Amino acid sequence: MNTRTAIPPYAILMVCMGNICRSPTAHGVMRDMIRRKGWEDRLQVDSCGTHAYHVGEAPDLRSQKHALQRGYDLSNLRARQLTREDFVRFDLVLVMDHENMARAQALCPPTQRQKLHRLTEFCQEMRSAVVPDPYYGGDQGFEHVLDLIEDACQGVLRHIEREHVQLPLNH
Repeated sequence: MNTRTAIPPYAILMVCMGNICRSPTAHGVMRDMIRRKGWEDRLQVDSCGTHAYHVGEAPDLRSQKHALQRGYDLSNLRARQLTREDFVRFDLVLVMDHENMARAQALCPPTQRQKLHRLTEFCQEMRSAVVPDPYYGGDQGFEHVLDLIEDACQGVLRHIEREHVQLPLNH
């Protein structure tokens, strides 16, 4: 009889303000990168917002359009709000900007603070302190957000590999 306990997947959470532009875009990009590596059983990703403005809504249509032009389908994602329990459930909590980092830190139990990072800390090619909110801007803003997110998500996966995070093996 096999008594081995299944190791839960390593879990990544993407966080922005309303969970309709930046964090669902990061969710979709990371989900696709995980799928391309064949790591669906070892890594999981989710997204949320620090505010409840858009709970239950699909991502902004402009975010969906620009993501789809690069092959990322965000249509099945729905906004939800960040909770204290998320800091226990997720291994890495990646926030888009300073304001939302402050909100996340205020909600985060002190014992879980090491999990909190800005997504742009993992950028390899591009340099930016934040992923700017494209909501009030035009197409160029959404494209810039995608550029930053793609770069940072690749960096996150390299970080996970480099730091030898114990990923569950496929069985």
